[in-house]
Amino acid sequence: MSRLRMLVAVLGATALAAGTTAAASRTAGASPRPADTTLAGSAVPFTSHTRSTGDVAGSTRLTIEVWLKPDLAAAERFAAAVSTPGGPLFRHYLSPAAYTARFAASRGAAAQVESWLRAEGFTAVTTDSGRSYVRATAPVSKINAAFRVRLKTYRASASAHADGYPLHANDRAASLPVSLAGRVLAVTGLDNAAPILPLEKGAAAQGTAASRTARPHAPCSHYYGQHVATGLPGQFGVTSFPTFVCGYSAGQMRSAYGASWAATGKGQTIALVEVGLTRDMFLTLEDYARANHMPAPSPERYAELSLGKDTCGDPFDIEEQLDVESSYDMAPGADQLVVGGDSCDLKQDGNQGVYDADVAVLDGASGHPLATVASNSWETGTESQPLSQTKLVHAYLVRAASEGVGMYFSAGDGSGVLEPSVDPDAIAVGGTTLGIGKTGSRLFETGWSTGISSDINNKWVFEGEQGADGGGPSLLWAQPSYQRGVVPSSLAVAPGNRGGLVRAVPDISALADPFTGMAVGVLNFNDKGAVTGFSEEPIGGTSLASPLVAGMVADAEQYQHPFGFLNPSLYKLAGSAALHDPTPVTSSTPARYRGVACDVAMCGAQSLTTFDDQSFSMLGYTGQVTLKGYDTMTGVGTPNGQNFVYDLRALFGA
Repeated sequence: MSRLRMLVAVLGATALAAGTTAAASRTAGASPRPADTTLAGSAVPFTSHTRSTGDVAGSTRLTIEVWLKPDLAAAERFAAAVSTPGGPLFRHYLSPAAYTARFAASRGAAAQVESWLRAEGFTAVTTDSGRSYVRATAPVSKINAAFRVRLKTYRASASAHADGYPLHANDRAASLPVSLAGRVLAVTGLDNAAPILPLEKGAAAQGTAASRTARPHAPCSHYYGQHVATGLPGQFGVTSFPTFVCGYSAGQMRSAYGASWAATGKGQTIALVEVGLTRDMFLTLEDYARANHMPAPSPERYAELSLGKDTCGDPFDIEEQLDVESSYDMAPGADQLVVGGDSCDLKQDGNQGVYDADVAVLDGASGHPLATVASNSWETGTESQPLSQTKLVHAYLVRAASEGVGMYFSAGDGSGVLEPSVDPDAIAVGGTTLGIGKTGSRLFETGWSTGISSDINNKWVFEGEQGADGGGPSLLWAQPSYQRGVVPSSLAVAPGNRGGLVRAVPDISALADPFTGMAVGVLNFNDKGAVTGFSEEPIGGTSLASPLVAGMVADAEQYQHPFGFLNPSLYKLAGSAALHDPTPVTSSTPARYRGVACDVAMCGAQSLTTFDDQSFSMLGYTGQVTLKGYDTMTGVGTPNGQNFVYDLRALFGA
């Protein structure tokens, strides 16, 4: 058994044991409770403007986690020191055990929280090995009493839902005994709002119910410009446009981004953080590699770690295939570890599953984190999300930087900034629109911000934003030192009346536009669960961009000590040959590179998707732009082949 698979087997057994261990308890309220204090930032914003539809049944059992305060200020200083090139501590990362001993909450603090939870009637009370959180289970009646809240159900909306399950949340801020106030960062599991999944399918239904002009079928293109739709309404002075891309192959992606068979990520492990696990994922990868003429994946370099029992389905189905296949495209020699958070947490506890998956990577095994690079194709919400959750994620991102683990996050698929990608210790991956020609060359690349128009009565009628990379200035975070002198001040102006410059996102980018997306392979099943075949479909979103970049960084790290939190190094490379600078679309850009056509059969209407098309006329637009140099669509740019690999290695002294 390989080291990777052996570690996963041990960790999987530990995770299941932690979820079933019983702990002593006594009846809540058996003795007078000490004075309470409100846990700052624990109120759920949507409950203030969304009508409750009732109470969560008191007998419903939920698993919550009380997140412990580390010595964050000291940890932040250390994380910055080990991540900044040229400093005396550069790359002197800590092991998980060393970080826990030096910066994590004390054993006494964890024991105090455990004792209180048991006293309140919780069972299965356990602390993770890194002392990031204490996990416990109880019926809602005891949860309500312990935290002085009432868990209520709410009507779901586009901005707050539980992925098809009834949405619930605490109706007010949680309270804790005063004696615990200095020990606790956050409590998760009180609400079950689902993570945001920045994934977009190509050629999704578009258009309005208005009358449409019928047009001949125009097939999708296997490379940019292979097929052209003609006789269209005029736009940009022409009446014909290339058809949307069917989905680029692995070979096309590798060619466009300059991947080399000399740098395939050997010796590195890429963690792909999901909710639940997709069935037969390795079989899917084998079929995908065969269809794309890639080397057969090695079962010794692939492993899965489930933090649950996988009884609640896989909300990240398609996402997981995208993550595994795209990272494999860029780094076929790296180990892959798919970490599945408990998918039942999405039913009950929302973001808790993905938090736990990240922490499992950092808690590690045998003295090391489980991976050197972690790709997270999810977000938890806008910066108005409960502040306590923003703080808990920041705490473990600081831990990741201290341990030498690069945490890559999709920046989102719409205007504005999201957490956790906007955190200054996250590597925010934005998106581009990419044209790959017949020979695999990059014809053009621009920031992903597309508008959609429908052909109605032989005229293009603009319908708004089709999709866009997330980005812009932060509402919460000040400008980190690594962005100074690289991010133009105009793009780092604090929203509102705040003074000083702020964190801007994204940091780096790669392909995300689903209309020039990647062909993702999936298995097909019959109603009895048997595999009936393999098929591919075009997928995009910054969910694609994050694992692509993670794979290219693993290539640079091949046989090296990990590069860890990459932002201080990325911004040192800004403007160099290591990075390709996507260019804005202007009036001088050839019309054939300004948009793609899609017919009624594929898009529900004859439509035109136009590139780099953001403007203040679009609902929700936040001022993102594609510019020369750093911009809020593409960050410092996209990896530029082997220049990216070798220049990173040189910066890290490799």
